[in-house]
Amino acid sequence: MQQDKTAPDAPAAVPMGVYVDPKAMDWEPTGLPGAFRKVLYDDPASGRSTVLFRMEPGGVIPFHEHPELEQTFVLEGSLEDDQGACTAGTFVWRPAGSRHTARCPHGATFLVFFMKPPKRLPQS
Repeated sequence: MQQDKTAPDAPAAVPMGVYVDPKAMDWEPTGLPGAFRKVLYDDPASGRSTVLFRMEPGGVIPFHEHPELEQTFVLEGSLEDDQGACTAGTFVWRPAGSRHTARCPHGATFLVFFMKPPKRLPQS
């Protein structure tokens, strides 16, 4: 559920904040086996988004590229690739142009901030 809070003296179309309650949102399938998401923020014009992901044990995010900065905070489980593992309570950011395949061997819940959506690539 989202609520707009508009300043009393601000134009009616300019919200001061949009409150989002992820607990009240349904998990939606991502199209990947065992992967679900809740889109907390999405701006199609810029490509920016904030997404809460849940991956079941053994879940894989296929080889992809981040065209812009990507930031991930892992809440539960681990998100792993050839560079290392981001575990519960840790954060990883990836610069524009970074490529990887991400795995969740034990499952994971993580929050991702995208500046642009990732591009799926053929496995090399």
